[in-house]
Amino acid sequence: MKTNIIKEKSFDFSAEVVFLYQYLVKERHEYILSKQLIRSGTSVGANTAEGLGGQSPKDFCHCLNVAYKEARESFYWISLLKKTNYLNAEKADPVLLKCDEIIRILCSILKTTNERYNLSK
Repeated sequence: MKTNIIKEKSFDFSAEVVFLYQYLVKERHEYILSKQLIRSGTSVGANTAEGLGGQSPKDFCHCLNVAYKEARESFYWISLLKKTNYLNAEKADPVLLKCDEIIRILCSILKTTNERYNLSK
């Protein structure tokens, strides 16, 4: 079976978010921001998976656009948790790098698909 890079990376990112959530709740006793992060972070993988099973290019783009927006939101929450010292650089930076990579990949996929199927109108 052919490897799907965005499917794997978004799933792995979602798992990383779950691990961060577990750390924040257990070690830092942080519940509010971490709940926002787990919602947006796990949504990246879920919407990517849904998009890959889309019924049309328009459906595919819609789901991946939601995944893109959720990835940007996740980047925000992780950055905020780092800035407010709930996460140190050692915990936050690797996940931020993964999130940024996913944002770039999703942006590229959306641009290419929109151009190929003339969906930007």
